[in-house]
Amino acid sequence: MEKAELVRVHNLVKHFPVGGDWFAQLFERRVVHAVDGASFTIGRGATMGLVGESGSGKTTVGRMIARLVRPTEGRVLFEDIDITGLSHNELLPWRRRVQMIFQDPSTSLNRRKTVGQIISEPLKIHRDVYRGRLEDRLREIMEMTGLPGRFLNRYPHELSGGQRQRVGIARALSVDPEFIICDEPVTALDVSIQAQIINLLLDLQQRLGLTYLFIAHDLSIVKHMSDSIAVMYLGQIMEHAPARQLFEEPRHPYTRSLLAAVPRLDPESPRRKALGGEVPSPITPPSGCRFHPRCPEKIGRICEEREPPETVLPDGRRVKCHLYGS
Repeated sequence: MEKAELVRVHNLVKHFPVGGDWFAQLFERRVVHAVDGASFTIGRGATMGLVGESGSGKTTVGRMIARLVRPTEGRVLFEDIDITGLSHNELLPWRRRVQMIFQDPSTSLNRRKTVGQIISEPLKIHRDVYRGRLEDRLREIMEMTGLPGRFLNRYPHELSGGQRQRVGIARALSVDPEFIICDEPVTALDVSIQAQIINLLLDLQQRLGLTYLFIAHDLSIVKHMSDSIAVMYLGQIMEHAPARQLFEEPRHPYTRSLLAAVPRLDPESPRRKALGGEVPSPITPPSGCRFHPRCPEKIGRICEEREPPETVLPDGRRVKCHLYGS
């Protein structure tokens, strides 16, 4: 059964000016094409994975949805409310419903504040939430995220990496959000701790009915977490499909190349050609299909000269590739 839509992203674009003073930028118009036309939907209670190499634009998409970065173009709708045009005051009640877990807890947590102060800060910003029972809410959230009560008066540097990330998760949960953007939440952790954090996120989703955007570059983790997966390359979504379909039968050459890099335990499993070359500069992205300089299945001049349309395949997945376009 398809889940009701909670988040809709339509043609999201973000260009960052390149260096120099504003006068030079005005005439040269050199920009970093961080995101160029990302569109997708996320159902309530579902998890969408967003994967791709470093610099593909994944984090920028997450920050635009959280309105930490204002889009150059496009819209983000949360329950049919377009949040891209909201003022600061209008955003405040909305931010209670949408929170973010950051990649590195050693830098995203204020080292001068105790765990209790860090988790309670969102509650104090949204003053009408849990008024009069701050201590009870703090202990409730800490128990939910596996943090002992004795940690309330400790500082981040006194905790392990996994414990710090639990504090980051507790901070995000403190105002009872509906949607959480997880920006590579386990990348900075040891492998043995990653599984604990992933299982915690899955348990919280089950208990609280949370919706996730899960940003990562590790496909094995995304497969374990996600209902659907969008694959980004150089600011564009190349393929978007249900997780099982994408892993069993990837359609885009870039998706196939990414999966080729995933270690396999079965020596009899078919081998795919690994991806070579370097990601082109986002300041001067290639003409035509952005993946064509590295694509092992390039058709010819059509890939070099014409940007492929997004094609909806019979099984419902979306692919941006001339192999499937008309």
